[in-house]
Amino acid sequence: MAGNARRTALITGSIMMATIMQALDTTIANVALPHMQGSLNATQEQASWVLTSYIVACAIMTAPTGILAARIGRKRLFLISVAGFTFTSILCGVAQNLPEMVLFRLMQGVFGAGLVPLSQAVLLDTYPKEKHGQAMSLWGMGVMLGPILGPSLGGWLTEYFNWRWVFYINLPIGIATFIGILLFMPETEKNP
Repeated sequence: MAGNARRTALITGSIMMATIMQALDTTIANVALPHMQGSLNATQEQASWVLTSYIVACAIMTAPTGILAARIGRKRLFLISVAGFTFTSILCGVAQNLPEMVLFRLMQGVFGAGLVPLSQAVLLDTYPKEKHGQAMSLWGMGVMLGPILGPSLGGWLTEYFNWRWVFYINLPIGIATFIGILLFMPETEKNP
């Protein structure tokens, strides 16, 4: 029984890192936007596409998450999403001009869209029905923690390092999340 509780805790930790990472990215770039604007030679209106492209891509790609998970498997989709989100975060950090940044943020939104619904579904599958309320309260904390920490962390990284670090911060979190999901999350059945 202790082994099962440990596995549940490891799955929960991995899933929560993915949730926080995605939720964090909805707000972390906001405070770095003026620095990006200068570095990428963009006007304020043009730079706002860095935020808009991410949000729009997330909104559009959230809907097909369930269908994709049924087709290719929840674990595989989760791994693809985490790897893609992490990789595109690095691309955002190395972007040299505004069109690159907008494209990479769009791609980041495409990969990040499934992280929150997948994490919720995995938590509900991992916990027994009598603990679903507890699981959703944990999930809700992760969803709320990201946007709360985002502006402060983004400001701190921009002030003491560089605006590019608001994207590089996802690399260690993404790697740890990928490994945790790979090792501890069971695969679901696929529906052809």
